[in-house]
Amino acid sequence: MTSDGLRLAVSWLSVLPLPARRVDDATCRQAIAFAPLVGALVGGFGALALWGLTVLGAPALLAGLLTVAVLVLVTRGMHVDGLADTVDGLGCYGPPERALSVMRDGGAGPFAVVALILVLGAQAASLAELAANPLVVVLACAVGRAGFVLCCRRGVPSARPEGMGALVAGSQPTWLVTAWWLVLLAVAALAFTWHVAIAVAAAAALLLAFTHHVQRRFGGITGDVLGAASELATTTVLIGATLA
Repeated sequence: MTSDGLRLAVSWLSVLPLPARRVDDATCRQAIAFAPLVGALVGGFGALALWGLTVLGAPALLAGLLTVAVLVLVTRGMHVDGLADTVDGLGCYGPPERALSVMRDGGAGPFAVVALILVLGAQAASLAELAANPLVVVLACAVGRAGFVLCCRRGVPSARPEGMGALVAGSQPTWLVTAWWLVLLAVAALAFTWHVAIAVAAAAALLLAFTHHVQRRFGGITGDVLGAASELATTTVLIGATLA
């Protein structure tokens, strides 16, 4: 069961072909628990790309932009798509049903376009400043996927009775959520700088506020909300690391 959860997390959150032998509710919930490990794996691809481009003499901003492109490709663009849909849902008027309908539509409205420009632009600019320390990308991506665990903590419902959110909402025990974030906070403090540790703490605080807001606006979380949370947390850590 454990191996199936990890395999599902890898195939679900990356392009790596590692299908689980068993896919059910329990495996999906276990996959969320492994999400930060997959985030570190994805971040490894990004760190390698940033390091390689820097060694080849690419201008810093170009290296940052191409590294963002690598991260999007490795995740099939799933998280940035979730960010776009969530922002469009939050930006529309009407009851939760209307917002969820906008999110299901799949088109990118003006709110989504602006959000993508700001978030991906901030990531690229931050990566340009972090070219000398590419391992920060590994931490940032792990923190981003720890956002999945935080958003799926006990007490946070699903906004819909179907879909990925319904499978995993409220599935992660408090001890596991706390353990993951304390581990990542410790890694940030010991392997990097206190600025990075503060950025990890800020990402956790941001996601707590974010999940509270989407509960009020949508009634709970969705798969798109998880993708948005991942991008927001990753961006927060990257920006914080540039302040070191």
